[in-house]
Amino acid sequence: MPFCSTCGNQVSASDVFCARCGTRQPVTGAATAGPRQDPLAGISPRTASILCYIPTVGWIFGVIVLASMKFRTDRTVRFHAFQGIYLFVAWLVTDFVIKPMFWMMPNDLHLSQLILLVLLGMSIFMMIKASHDEAFALPLFGELAQRSVAEK
Repeated sequence: MPFCSTCGNQVSASDVFCARCGTRQPVTGAATAGPRQDPLAGISPRTASILCYIPTVGWIFGVIVLASMKFRTDRTVRFHAFQGIYLFVAWLVTDFVIKPMFWMMPNDLHLSQLILLVLLGMSIFMMIKASHDEAFALPLFGELAQRSVAEK
């Protein structure tokens, strides 16, 4: 059994840290870590583009796509990521700004629900366009996304 080089406590070969002093233990054997695998290695550009438009969670994948090395030079996927994030921001603005402004309106006029329905339709429309490898620019959102992709 090996011992901690700092405090002399007995540690097992599988321990990463010493239980007594917390010092990181050297890795022994052939189980050393190799180069890290890209978590997006198995995802195609088409799939990445579609995932950026999933309502309420697509923004997370959009941020991951924008931060990944795999899609750093793929302008189409980056366009979809930016446009998906901008759609989500519009969803947030509607939910937290517009909806409270109109809460006193009569029940037959739900402007915020209409806007949310339009945004949902835009997301579904863009998922279909992305599945056909088309970079369709939505009004306002598409222009912002194209500007964002052009900046480096």
